[in-house]
Amino acid sequence: MKKLTIFAAALIVLSLLTSAATRSKKSEISRNLDIFNSLYKELQTFYVDSIDAEKSINIAIAAMLNDIDPYTEYIPAKDQEQFRTMTTGEYGGIGSVIQETPRGVIIADPYEGSPAQRAGLRPGDLIVMIDSDSVAGWKSAKVSEHLKGQNGTMLRVLVNRPYVSDSMLSFDIKRAKIQIPSVPYYGMLKDGIGYISLNTFSEKSYPEVRDALEKLTKEGAKGIVLDLRGNGGGLVESAVQILGLFLPKGTTVLNTRGKGVLNEKVYKTSVSPVDTKIPLAVLIDGASASASEIVTGAIQDLDRGVVIGNRSFGKGLVQSTRQLPYDGLLKVTIAKYYIPSGRLIQAIDYSHRNPDGSVARIPDSLTNVFHTAGGREVRDGGGITPDITIELPDVNRLTYNVVRDNWAFDFANRYAATHSSIPAPEEFEITDTIYEEFKNFIDPARFNYDKVCESAVDQLRKIAEAEGYMNDSTKAQFDILAGMMKHDLGHDLDINRKNISPYLAGEIVSRYYHQKGEIINSLRDDRTVDTAVTVLTTPRYNKIIHP
Repeated sequence: MKKLTIFAAALIVLSLLTSAATRSKKSEISRNLDIFNSLYKELQTFYVDSIDAEKSINIAIAAMLNDIDPYTEYIPAKDQEQFRTMTTGEYGGIGSVIQETPRGVIIADPYEGSPAQRAGLRPGDLIVMIDSDSVAGWKSAKVSEHLKGQNGTMLRVLVNRPYVSDSMLSFDIKRAKIQIPSVPYYGMLKDGIGYISLNTFSEKSYPEVRDALEKLTKEGAKGIVLDLRGNGGGLVESAVQILGLFLPKGTTVLNTRGKGVLNEKVYKTSVSPVDTKIPLAVLIDGASASASEIVTGAIQDLDRGVVIGNRSFGKGLVQSTRQLPYDGLLKVTIAKYYIPSGRLIQAIDYSHRNPDGSVARIPDSLTNVFHTAGGREVRDGGGITPDITIELPDVNRLTYNVVRDNWAFDFANRYAATHSSIPAPEEFEITDTIYEEFKNFIDPARFNYDKVCESAVDQLRKIAEAEGYMNDSTKAQFDILAGMMKHDLGHDLDINRKNISPYLAGEIVSRYYHQKGEIINSLRDDRTVDTAVTVLTTPRYNKIIHP
């Protein structure tokens, strides 16, 4: 069956990919579609086992589209709810992030003020039943489907709550229209600098950012930090509207170019700005993509503000949806976007692949120089390079496993079950006592992490044996070295406390103050934000924009 679907996918790619890239003649398209149609009929008629038509065709479609680019995809009717949620920021349900774990599907993060939070659901609650249905063995997608529903309808959720005596709890919850906030937090930083965290570009992003910006300027903000770190993008129109808050009305901020001159489009700001002069810093990282890069790139190209952080993702492709039969959607790449300096920031050229089919980022040596409105040099082909790069420490394997395997998450659940309150987010910190509790909470027998030094010694020992260098003296030296490199979990946790503590603090604070509190707490020790505040309040700002 697997070979058949791969073969079918290959046929579709051969017949249709050429059409997508070069507009094949109608006769060629018709001929290849006839071939595929006949082939599939023959399989259905003569193959020894039954073939799931929907599954095999969907696999073939996915194989074809994946060979074009990662952003062109087919969305059948049954999977469109999540797509609509991404574009509108709204859905009907209980208002909580859920997570699939080895134990089952759990409540991960009830949104503040949501039906889930008001009813009393907490992070870590293991979902046992929804109404009269046991969810044992269900994947998170199926659980999500049953939790969502029409605004105002009721459901009952039975959960198993860890670290409490009465572990089985039942909740009657009324579904509501859930509006996922685009701006989870805004407020004043030190030295009179306003801060806005924007996590997506949806239909509601513009009014939320405008509201935040207007309130901060009324409070006397001397500068604005717009935090787009981790923002994977969204609607192009939302990005253009948000740029209009900082730029004069009618400013050209984006050009998109599709197939043929008739598919070129110019985007200009069309809203009344809030402030076109206030010093502005935009924060980005490797997860800032698409619409985030439109905003960042336009701000940089027009010398409207400084960009701080790490190079952005590099997605310069525009998608649009096309209606298909049986209520399907095709999200297809229709154009490339060019920011005001004329540069394309797409990092990967999917139309030119390596012989093995893989793709790679455009090397810096092949990028081209462009210029901002004020004459500063900027480059294309690989995301937005910040004006100020912040070197951040790498996350090592120990810290990665603490987060990945939910040790920090589970400890925060136990901590919240045994502590009725904590200090305000801007004051809370991981004390020696809390960190010792966390260390004792971890079971060394269940904690898996890469013991790099031990593995390296073992590997070197094997190489020495294979190449004939192992003798009694060498073996003794290896034994000494192995003893010196023996990992001790307690010791490793101690030396990595500085890396682990921010994740641990964020988990604990979110149990009491939700996402907003988690962001506030993270700002206490954020090198990128601190750098932005310093730049916005010193002559360095003007020296960057007007060298």
